[in-house]
Amino acid sequence: MSTSLSTYLDSITKATTLYFGLPVLIGGTIGDILNIIVFLSLRTFRQNSCAFYLTIMSIVNIGQLIIGLLSRIVITGFGIDWTLTSLFFCKLRYFTFQTTSLISFTCLCLATIDQYFATCSRPRWQKWSNIKLAHRLMIFFLILWCLHGIPYLILFNQIDSSIKISCTTSGEIFLQYRFYFISLILTGFLPVCIRFVFGILAYYNVHTMAYRTVPLVRRELDKQLTTMVLIQDFMDFFTVLPYSIIHALSIDENLTNDPIIDIKIRFAVNISGLFYFVYFAVSIKKI
Repeated sequence: MSTSLSTYLDSITKATTLYFGLPVLIGGTIGDILNIIVFLSLRTFRQNSCAFYLTIMSIVNIGQLIIGLLSRIVITGFGIDWTLTSLFFCKLRYFTFQTTSLISFTCLCLATIDQYFATCSRPRWQKWSNIKLAHRLMIFFLILWCLHGIPYLILFNQIDSSIKISCTTSGEIFLQYRFYFISLILTGFLPVCIRFVFGILAYYNVHTMAYRTVPLVRRELDKQLTTMVLIQDFMDFFTVLPYSIIHALSIDENLTNDPIIDIKIRFAVNISGLFYFVYFAVSIKKI
């Protein structure tokens, strides 16, 4: 029964990856390119710290979609796994996937926090929203997350087991760190919580701007950018959060000891993983 169920769910996963993954890949890549064009073509956005974070996020999202989602479609949908034939791609895929995810989540967190400061009524707090600080923070986090991804380049290898060759790591400590800290916290619940809290605060600030003496142009720009950020934050509850919850369940040995439940959880992880990529494909174009 478990074998037939596994075969049936694998066929659903393959079909979903092809017919859902391809539109997400194409639409997301085009959407992110349009975001970059909009943010770089208008001077107002080029001088705005929140728009700067969103521009960097769109750039790394393209890398995430091409390296992460495209390779997933090729592996699951067509059965071609380049990580098994190229050691370089084996290391590069996991390094790029993790690094671009962390940079993208960091950018949106910083953009949400930036909009909170930009819409604050206190001038002292508004000073924290400035393009020079944004440049410094972005350089810091780019270096940080690239250094953080170095273990992927070192520890991931093509390991030949008795069953098949796989691109993975045998380092138990790194596996624990990757599954529990990176997947569940850094790219899971932590950024969602940060964006939720500061998104609510920014939303409240925007609605109180009508009672403050704020230039009309500045007010409309802040409303527009806050709307962009909140739309992306809203998508977390349908993309990132479900994947994090199901991933947490997949680690519970009490559940995975049952072969039927284990098959169902692995299927849920694969499907929610596809929706996870929707986060990187959502177009936050000008409202």
